[in-house]
Amino acid sequence: MTITERPEVQSPQNAAVSTRDQGAEQVSDRLLESAAKLSRNAFNEIDWDQPMDPSLHGCSPEWCTLFGTDYWNELTEEQRIDLTRHEFASVMTNGIWFEMILQEMVLRDQYLGEYHTSEYQWALVEVAEECRHSLMFAKASEKMVGKSYRPSKFVGRAGRIFKKVAGGAVAYAGILVAEEVLDVFQRGCMRDERVLPFIRTVNEIHVLEESRHMKFAREEVRESLADKSRWGKMWRGYVISIAAYLIVTSLHDPQAYTDAGLDAERAVREAKNNPYYRSQVRESCVHLMEFLDECGLLNRAALKWYRKANMY
Repeated sequence: MTITERPEVQSPQNAAVSTRDQGAEQVSDRLLESAAKLSRNAFNEIDWDQPMDPSLHGCSPEWCTLFGTDYWNELTEEQRIDLTRHEFASVMTNGIWFEMILQEMVLRDQYLGEYHTSEYQWALVEVAEECRHSLMFAKASEKMVGKSYRPSKFVGRAGRIFKKVAGGAVAYAGILVAEEVLDVFQRGCMRDERVLPFIRTVNEIHVLEESRHMKFAREEVRESLADKSRWGKMWRGYVISIAAYLIVTSLHDPQAYTDAGLDAERAVREAKNNPYYRSQVRESCVHLMEFLDECGLLNRAALKWYRKANMY
């Protein structure tokens, strides 16, 4: 199976939302039905007190930023396992940072909305699911490495500004960026028996429920761009590309290398120049780039930032 293939998780998104759906309201109807039938709760499914097998990774080794580098080849298997655990803890807890931004943007978008509509009701369901995801990631990181990671102070401040001012296509495309990148990453890990069982379950739950969130975000992007001019789409596409760069490049905190006992300076250098990992990120963004192009949100200025983040 290639990295760009997206295996179904009991076909939830395909069963839940037909290609015949038109508009956010109809899509929201179908998503509400899907959530009622398929929502899951990690706190009921995972035995958080079960000891961790010391021979199992935190993510598939192929998704480690150092996989294939000289540094990776020098590491013992125990060091590789420790590194994948710290790196995935970084992905999860930085994911919490963005999910908190997401929740605020969705709630603000629905403020004084049409409360009787399926779109409004689905938005609240999405926020509730994101809250559970954040709690799930927090609990998983606590169990696996006993700490949290955060974006840099600059990115943290940029996130505060973004969540206050972003709206419409900019907000929902920003949401889509984070969800799409994590989606392929987690699909690649959730059935890998080299990965800790409770982490595989975390990935499976997140993939299942985020498939609904991505469908809703796409529909919101399309609707918000329906009456926008070419220039309006161009500047929105540029803003989205900067947000995407900050999101994707913040997933892996260099502190994770230090915590795993590595030389962080060397690890950052080799990860940055790792052609294998760059290709993993680029291929994980294929569907996202196609969607942004379809919506008129890709332009020369935006592509500069996507290339800097290895997304294009």
